[in-house]
Amino acid sequence: MIAAVKFATSPRAPNRPCPYTPGMKTAKPQARPIRSAVLLAIGSELTAGETRDTNSAELAHLLAEAGVDIGWISALPDRLETVTAAVGGALAEADVVITTGGLGPTPDDLTREAIARVCGEEPAVDPELGAWLRHLFDRRGVPFSETNLKQAWLIASSTAIPNDRGTAPGWWVDRPDGRVIVALPGPPAEMRAMWQEWVLPRLEKRGLGRERLTRTFRLTGIGESTVADRLGEKLLRAPNPIVATYARADAVDVRISAVAEPRRPAAALMARAEAQVLAAVGDYVWGHDDETWALVLGRELAEKGWDAALVEVGTGGAAARLLGETAWLRASRSIGAGEPGSELPLAGLARQAGRSAGAWIGLAVRAVESGEDTRVELAAVGPWGVSEATQTAFLGGAEGRRRAGIAAVAFLHEILRTALAARLASTSTPTGRQ
Repeated sequence: MIAAVKFATSPRAPNRPCPYTPGMKTAKPQARPIRSAVLLAIGSELTAGETRDTNSAELAHLLAEAGVDIGWISALPDRLETVTAAVGGALAEADVVITTGGLGPTPDDLTREAIARVCGEEPAVDPELGAWLRHLFDRRGVPFSETNLKQAWLIASSTAIPNDRGTAPGWWVDRPDGRVIVALPGPPAEMRAMWQEWVLPRLEKRGLGRERLTRTFRLTGIGESTVADRLGEKLLRAPNPIVATYARADAVDVRISAVAEPRRPAAALMARAEAQVLAAVGDYVWGHDDETWALVLGRELAEKGWDAALVEVGTGGAAARLLGETAWLRASRSIGAGEPGSELPLAGLARQAGRSAGAWIGLAVRAVESGEDTRVELAAVGPWGVSEATQTAFLGGAEGRRRAGIAAVAFLHEILRTALAARLASTSTPTGRQ
């Protein structure tokens, strides 16, 4: 008995469904859950740097969130031997191999040929796919070139993946040991729709991934190398949970990924790793997961019923750009180095900013070139009084100014979580703004 899977009605001709109905294979492969994957992006435009591979990043994120281990990601040129070797090597290591690109009608589109070689099968034009392709051209009044029939190829172990947004169907290839090859087109809109509507549901039926928990701690005031030293090699090299550090534009992230084991739930593994991370670097944590500075500071200010105004000197508005449009930031102003007011005492600038905006807190930051680095001066005036600090930001120029902006928001965060501010918020009600 053959189960039918139909192409959806094309959005370019809403009243005329595509006529092709690919048949599902009757031979069932050995049952194999999908625990690991390799992603191959195919196209010389990728390896030449003319196009960025966004498909692999998107698929890797989705698979990792589902608890699938990503073995590796590769970009490959349009060379048959290279693609064949990569598909064969990936198939030996992963439960599913996913390719994107190389499914067009031209001679340099070689993904089908490579997969056929790996499987030891001969591709041939599927009559129904061929008729569907001719229909696409006929309804637009475009001459049909016979070279397009390459997009109607199938091999015995493949099933066509419907593509309602283009002319290149994908391939789903079942291997005898239960492994799967999925070939998808390169255009992201086509790839994404085929993945969500057709491929993902079938992978989930196979048993996609394992229970996985992830947690990210966002740190400031400490470099990535120092974070790694504090965490230690044993923790960073442990296979489960995986603990890794990442230097981001606005923070150093420590990400924990815990996968359930037969006698060890993911939650238990996560809790132990979290305790180890916090014991090592907890004093530097300002946020979690995908939290931003604007979100975290806004939450802390809301708890106290406060808001803020900002003035920057010599930073080019780096702190304001980091915060973006936020309701709690009542006003922000940037003064260039050497402009009138740039040399005034910083606490006075902070007080003036708060009063002018009618905000509870006035925050000021000044960046000054200091040799190869940047001296960062900070001041905040609020219900607790005046807080001031000076620190050195690594590097000068634009990078130093960017780091000065981070220093400013981190300074405000530290003030808001100090014992003095917490005591003030919990035991008394401020009577006025700046």
